[in-house]
Amino acid sequence: MDKPLKEIRVLDLTNVLAGPFCCHQLALMGADVIKVETPGTGDLARQLGADPELNIGLMGLSFLAQNAGKRSITVNLKSPKGKEIFLRLLESADVVVENFRPGVMDRLGLGFEVLRQHQPRLVYCAISGFGQEGPLKGLPAYDQIIQGMSGVMSITGEPETAPYRVGYPIADTIGGLTAAFALTAALADTSRTEARFIDVSMLESVIATMGWVTSNYLNAAHAPCPMGNENFTASPSGTFKTGSGLLNIAANKQEQFEALCHLLERPDLITDGRFSKRQSRLQNRGALKEQLELALATRSAPDWWPLLTAKGIPSGPVYSVPDVLAHPQIRDRGLISNFVAVPGVGRDIEMVRSGFKVNGTAPGVDLPPPMLGQHTDELLTQLGYDDDEIIQLKKEGGV
Repeated sequence: MDKPLKEIRVLDLTNVLAGPFCCHQLALMGADVIKVETPGTGDLARQLGADPELNIGLMGLSFLAQNAGKRSITVNLKSPKGKEIFLRLLESADVVVENFRPGVMDRLGLGFEVLRQHQPRLVYCAISGFGQEGPLKGLPAYDQIIQGMSGVMSITGEPETAPYRVGYPIADTIGGLTAAFALTAALADTSRTEARFIDVSMLESVIATMGWVTSNYLNAAHAPCPMGNENFTASPSGTFKTGSGLLNIAANKQEQFEALCHLLERPDLITDGRFSKRQSRLQNRGALKEQLELALATRSAPDWWPLLTAKGIPSGPVYSVPDVLAHPQIRDRGLISNFVAVPGVGRDIEMVRSGFKVNGTAPGVDLPPPMLGQHTDELLTQLGYDDDEIIQLKKEGGV
C-alpha cells in the first residue's frame, strides 16, 4: 500500500506503551520513526513480558508489540554532547513525541520553546497522565491509575464485584491512538507556518471515549453503574448461558427481539406486557434473560450462533485470545505479521498490525523491533559524525 507518512520523520522519546503505541501507528503509515533511548537501559518495556530471557536481553515481548518499524539510537540527553546529537536529529525531523511528566523536557533544556527555535514547523506531542496543566499535572500515571480515575473501573464488572479494570491496558492504548490522530491531523494541515504543541491527557482521552455514559449523566443525571455483560441501552443484549458455553446476543431492535422469540419457539414473550416494548424490556431485563436462557439451554453456543445469524439476530461466541488469533477471519485478513529470526530475539516473532486496510492492503512495516541502540552508528554517520568522533562520543557518554 502507499505510505502516506513516508516523508515524515518522527523522534520517539517515549517509554512503555502510550507513546510507543502512538509512534508505531505512525510507522505503520510509513513514517521514519527514530526511537531515542537512554544508554544502557532504553525503554522500560524492553524488560517486560512473559519470557524472562528476553527481558534480560532488553527485548521483552511487551516491547516487541509496538516498536517494529523503528530505528533505535541511544542518546544521553543529560549530557552536552547528547543534546547536540538530539538537536542535529531534530534538523531533519517533523515530529517529536515524548511521554515524560510535564516539565521534564524543559529541565533537560529541550522543551518545546527551545526545539521550535531549531525546527520552526515542528509538531511536538506530549503525552501524560493528566495533561500539561491542572492540579494533577505532576503526578505519575500508569494505565491502572487512569482506568480507576476515569470512571471506567466503576462501571466494569457485576454489581457485586465491581470495580474491575479492563483486562488489557486500554487507557494507554486510547492515549496512544488519540496522540496519533492529533499528530496526523496536524501534519495534514499543510498551511501551518509555525510549530504546534499537542497536549494529550490520558485521563481526558479515556473519558472522551465514554460518550454514551457521560452524555446520559451530564444531560439526564443518570449515573452509570456496573451491569456486568448487560447493555444499559437495550434488552435482550448481553451474554447468555446456553446448553454449553456463553453466547453474546444483541437483539437491540424490535424486529430482532421478535425474530429471537420465534427462533426460540417463545412467541408468547412478544406479547407479554413485561417484554413487548423496548422500555419495558429494560425494566424487566432479569426476568427476560431467565426465560431466554431456559430456551437456549436446549443447544450449545456453537449450535445456536449460526441459527441466530441466519435470522439476522446479531450474536457471537465468547472467544479466548488464542481462539480469536487462530480464527481464519483474523489470520486470512493479514492482521498478524511475521518477522523472521529477529536480532536480539533469535527466533521468528508474530505481532498484530493496525485494524484497517487501505485499498485492500493492511499497513505494515519492514523493520523488526530494534535492539537497544542498534542504529546508533548508522544514524550518527548520517548526521555527519566520522568514525573517530563516534568513538569519542561513546567514551564521553554522549551515546
